[in-house]
Amino acid sequence: MPADKAAKLYDLVMQLRQHVVNQPGYISGESLKSIDKPDVYLVISAWNGIDEWKAWLASEERAEIQNQIDTLLGKKTEYDIYEYRG
Repeated sequence: MPADKAAKLYDLVMQLRQHVVNQPGYISGESLKSIDKPDVYLVISAWNGIDEWKAWLASEERAEIQNQIDTLLGKKTEYDIYEYRG
């Protein structure tokens, strides 16, 4: 990924993080970049429950920023939902 796109991606992810911290049910999150595949990013967020996550997923503010990310990357972001088994 060109440096200018990487910088823009970072800015957009930080915008998402600024918004998500105020969402009901949000616990924490982190953003990771693959060392072996530099064009692969993983964003992990923890929520009190699936309903709160779905509300965030459906929010207009998230969708607006996510659309910018998808346009920048040229593909749709993929989501997987996992359950904690500690």
